[in-house]
Amino acid sequence: MPHPSRWLLLSASLVLGGCASSSGNAAGTPPPPVDSGTSDAGPPDAGTDDAGIPDAGEVWDGGAQTLEDPGDVVEQAPYSDCTFTPEIGTTPASCSDPALFDRSMCPAGALDDLGTSGAYEVRMLASNTSYQIGFTLRLPSDGGVGTIDGTPLLFQDVGAGKFFFGAQIPQRFPTPTYRNRIFAGCTRPEPDRVNGCFVWCSPEGRVTTKGSFTALRPGWGRGEGEAKGLKLVSESAVPLSFPVDIYVTKGHAYVVAIGDKPGGGGLAVYDVKDPAHPVLKKRIQLEGDTYWNGAWAKDDALYIASANSGVIVYDITNPADPQYVRALPGGAINVHTVHVRGDRLYGMAPSPSSQTLMFDVSSALSPRLLDRISIPDEILGGVHDAFAYGDNLYVNHTFEGYIAFDVSDPMHVRELGRYTYGDSFSHANAVGTFAGRTIAFEGGEQLNAHLRVLDVTDPANMRLIGQYALRPEYSIHNMVLVGTKLYIAYYQEGVRVLDVSVPPRPREVAYFNTYKDAPPTRPGSEFFSNAIGIRVPGDGFIYVVDANRGLLILREE
Repeated sequence: MPHPSRWLLLSASLVLGGCASSSGNAAGTPPPPVDSGTSDAGPPDAGTDDAGIPDAGEVWDGGAQTLEDPGDVVEQAPYSDCTFTPEIGTTPASCSDPALFDRSMCPAGALDDLGTSGAYEVRMLASNTSYQIGFTLRLPSDGGVGTIDGTPLLFQDVGAGKFFFGAQIPQRFPTPTYRNRIFAGCTRPEPDRVNGCFVWCSPEGRVTTKGSFTALRPGWGRGEGEAKGLKLVSESAVPLSFPVDIYVTKGHAYVVAIGDKPGGGGLAVYDVKDPAHPVLKKRIQLEGDTYWNGAWAKDDALYIASANSGVIVYDITNPADPQYVRALPGGAINVHTVHVRGDRLYGMAPSPSSQTLMFDVSSALSPRLLDRISIPDEILGGVHDAFAYGDNLYVNHTFEGYIAFDVSDPMHVRELGRYTYGDSFSHANAVGTFAGRTIAFEGGEQLNAHLRVLDVTDPANMRLIGQYALRPEYSIHNMVLVGTKLYIAYYQEGVRVLDVSVPPRPREVAYFNTYKDAPPTRPGSEFFSNAIGIRVPGDGFIYVVDANRGLLILREE
């Protein structure tokens, strides 16, 4: 999930054109990572002797070609040949006049059986840039007024051969104003996709931007069914606004949520000792503190990432009844994610503070701040997430890329190297050892983002050796590495399970499509929706948070 500044940046873009301790290990000999940190964490991670032996029997020898990385900005031809005929800089009588869109090349009948309702993920490609901007179009089934990311449409003429709509979208930079955005459909390259052209006009009616767009109705991709190799065991609604992350320990699942209104975020506690019948035990919300985005636990302590209070500590001696202990490091600070490794707790604070807080949690309920890790050359975005492995901390530093730090001496943290790529928004990662090589799995979050497989054995010279991608409209939110399997919460692509024992060639072995064609549970963009949080604690089940459906518990077949 993006941190608040990421939401702001996206809005600006839209308007602007337990775990094994590492302390006893020598440098370079990482312990096997474990997912959820519980004592029953189950299968060891990729550091075992047979880590390079996949189900298919192929053994990886550690060799891999270095791949060229084109970044996440992909050169895209215009989605449609139709165009708004007045030139940029001119002021036509009305930007919303359908006659000003040249659609003479659009095939007759292409939109004849188009429905009047539904949701579309729309990508706009301006005529003067390769960067694409996205939004969610919603058309209510009752015939009511549709929305663009929650903003009501000015008009809509959709269905029975037409796909024409417009909205007045606020623009905050460089000065507060708005743009009228008008869209006209032209072709239908596949049943759930409409391509066409668009124009933006100023309040005075001057043409400021024009280009083409593609609009995709969410749904299961590639002709898939609901699931392959995974079975739904139970589904439970979460009584909070926008559930985003989960942690499982002591037979309980702790689901945190962010709020899109006062009081909407917080913590929901479920007894999952019987995964087929989870029982909601408690809901916790703090007044004025509604954005809880991450959770992790160690011993009797639960750590929650809060956008208002930093790291909130709860005592879970009684796992069904967490008790508030304190907030760290003190004062107002936005911590977006948390991660525990051995006796270290890391709290990732994005811009404007942009730092990774490192705590000693040898006494789990009494964390002690050791250091604040930052980089001097940051421009925007800041740190998002991190994964500790051996003596190193691998940080997803959004726009600055993927950065490795030596944290063996908390008083002398050193940057070891970084991996950058075009238009990066480095978001989540997991690290393991395969055939003697240290391999990182890095996921970005935005249009065209996907999974990168990096050889980080030499952090000063990280190399791209493999990739895995699905539809470019959707991206990865979170991932968990257990043994030679990588479990991914992939937003609208649901849950994906990859065999990564041959890291250069990740192989999908199971999936579960969590998307359901149902009315949305909240207004606004659906880009950050569906499968968003995931844990694999080793009890034979996969725990997933879906932003729309709630807590899903799956089992591998």
